[in-house]
Amino acid sequence: MTRQFHDQFAKQYLEELLSPLGTVEISKEVSDETRQVDVFFSPSSGSNEISERLGLLGRMAATTVLIEPFRNAPTRTEIRNCVLKLLSVCADLGRKGKRENKSLSEDDLPRLWILATSASAALLESFDAKLDLENWANGVYFLSKSLRTAIIAINQLPVTRETLWLRLLGRGEIQRQAAREILEMPEGDLLRENVEQLLIGWRVTMDIKQPLSEDDQEIIMNFRQAYMEWRQATLKEGLEEGLQLGLQQGLQQGLQQGRQQGRRETIESLLTAKFGELDRSLERVVDALLQLSTQQYTRLLLELSKEELIERFGQDSQ
Repeated sequence: MTRQFHDQFAKQYLEELLSPLGTVEISKEVSDETRQVDVFFSPSSGSNEISERLGLLGRMAATTVLIEPFRNAPTRTEIRNCVLKLLSVCADLGRKGKRENKSLSEDDLPRLWILATSASAALLESFDAKLDLENWANGVYFLSKSLRTAIIAINQLPVTRETLWLRLLGRGEIQRQAAREILEMPEGDLLRENVEQLLIGWRVTMDIKQPLSEDDQEIIMNFRQAYMEWRQATLKEGLEEGLQLGLQQGLQQGLQQGRQQGRRETIESLLTAKFGELDRSLERVVDALLQLSTQQYTRLLLELSKEELIERFGQDSQ
C-alpha cells in the first residue's frame, strides 16, 4: 500500500514535469507477461527551455526512457524486474523494426532510470554500478553500457537547482528541503505553480485517507510547509479583501466577507488542481459547495468526478 501511494504521486509528478517535452505514458503495459512500466517517456522534436530548467531530469528526458521510482531502497529482485521490463521493450522495438524493414541502432533504444530514495554500496556493487562524475552528478550510477540502465540514489545527489526536481521524490529532510526550494521560486513561475497545485492536491488527499501508515505520515509532514503556506496565503488574501470592505461596510461584515472569499478560493484551487481548469460549468458548482462545511466539500471534491459534481450541484446554480 505504501509503495502504491508513493507511485501514484511520483507518476503524476513526473507526468506534470515531462508532458511539455514529449509524450508521457503512465503504467504502460509491456509484452511477454503482464508488466507495467511506471513512466514511459518519448521526447518531442526540437529543444525546449523547460528541459533546461528541469536540470538532471531534463537531461534524462533527452531520449526515450523508462522511469521506475521507489519510495524505499529497491531490492536486487526489484532492480532485475525493472531491467527485464527494459529488455522486453527493446525486444518489442526490435521486432517492430524487422516488420517495417528498419534498422535499429543502440542509440534508438530506450534507457532505464531507476529512482531510488537510497541505494546501499552493497546493492550498487552487486550490479557493478559506477559513477560517471565527468558527465553526471554524484549519486547517478550506471550499470554496464549494454544494459542502458542507471540507478539514481536521490539521497546522494548534490543540493543544487540541477537536482531539485528529483530530490522532491526523496525522503525525510531531502524531500522537505526540495519542497522549500520550490516555494522560494518566484510567484507566477509556471513550474512552481504546477507542482505546488499537485502538492496541495496530494496533501489534501492524504489528509482524508484513513488509516495512515508511517510512510503516509512522513509524506504529509514533508509537504506540510507547502500546504500551510498555500492555506495562509489564501486566507490572507481573503481577509485583506474583507478588511477593505470593512472600512466601508463595517468591520464585522468585512471579516465575514474575507473568510468567505478565502473559502471560495480554496474550493476554486482544489477544482483547478483536480480538473486542470475552472470552466463555467464548474464555476456554477462553487456557490453550492460554499454552503457546505470544509470537511464535506473536500471529501466531495476528491470523490466525485466533474460530471457528478455538475449534475449534483451545477443545475441548481444556473
